[in-house]
Amino acid sequence: MPIDVVIRGILSPLFIASILRISTPIILPALGGLISDLAGVINIALEGIMLVSAFAGVIVSAYTHNVWLGVLAGMVVGILYALLLALFHLYLDTDIILAGIALNIMAAGGTIFLLFILTGDKGNSSTLASGAVPTVTIPFIDSIPWLGTIFSGHNIFTYLAFIFTGLVYVFLYKTPMGVHLRAVGENPVAAESVGINVKRTQAIAIALSGFFASLGGLSLSMAYLTLFQNNMTAGRGFIALAAVFLGGRTPLGTTIASIIFGFADALANQFGSLDIPPQWVQMIPYAATVIALVIYSLRRQAKQRERLRRFQEGEIDDTKTAEAGSD
Repeated sequence: MPIDVVIRGILSPLFIASILRISTPIILPALGGLISDLAGVINIALEGIMLVSAFAGVIVSAYTHNVWLGVLAGMVVGILYALLLALFHLYLDTDIILAGIALNIMAAGGTIFLLFILTGDKGNSSTLASGAVPTVTIPFIDSIPWLGTIFSGHNIFTYLAFIFTGLVYVFLYKTPMGVHLRAVGENPVAAESVGINVKRTQAIAIALSGFFASLGGLSLSMAYLTLFQNNMTAGRGFIALAAVFLGGRTPLGTTIASIIFGFADALANQFGSLDIPPQWVQMIPYAATVIALVIYSLRRQAKQRERLRRFQEGEIDDTKTAEAGSD
């Protein structure tokens, strides 16, 4: 395909709409990762939670012929899978990173094992009639050129992703539970001294991250596609974690960072039609992730140097800054 055709495609409203659609399975788990991270328990198992939820949603909807039962099953399975991480880390004192990696590996292998048992196929569930969530047409907006193409006609998970961005902000900064959660993440000893149950708060945060990650997985298997594929998350759980830090650990920043990664993925889809090696195209989202993490690291180091300078000049009194400077 000629390069000018690709460029025209990138400048079209359909491309912008595809960014929103592709960003959805990154925004949702990223919001979950943000909640758990602010509580001091980073959820490395987002990838695995997305996989098991995507699988459960497809299987249950196919066998019950009810799409909403499939969505409910996916959410329940995702939350329970996240609670396994809480059990291992909070109550069995397992390292959270190692436990998360183990859950990811178990999800990757377990879903394919169960898929083969149920369908006889290790690649995808195309032999099953999976349910698909409905798309939403926004009245009035739908009839406006450009705006209608960009903002109307998406699946329900896309709209939920942006609604939940606002709700997560309200939860974290306007509710007592959100304040407790952030207090636990900042200083669990101090939080416990004022009567906050640290383990319970962190378990709730992990469960909430499982809920959001499950929605991300379901958006892949019951909206973006209508089937389950081997390793269909393709690293989106890890990209979601990168979005949390690139977004400054805030709901709005996390969503914007997720959209940036979605843009990179949509760009890769557009470039796939050019006469260039597909491997170069496929690496675009992951290269964008690495670059984003480098930018985050440089930004963080600059902030630390600035805080250390201000501490040394007596502008602030910060024990953590002093310790960081001595290191």
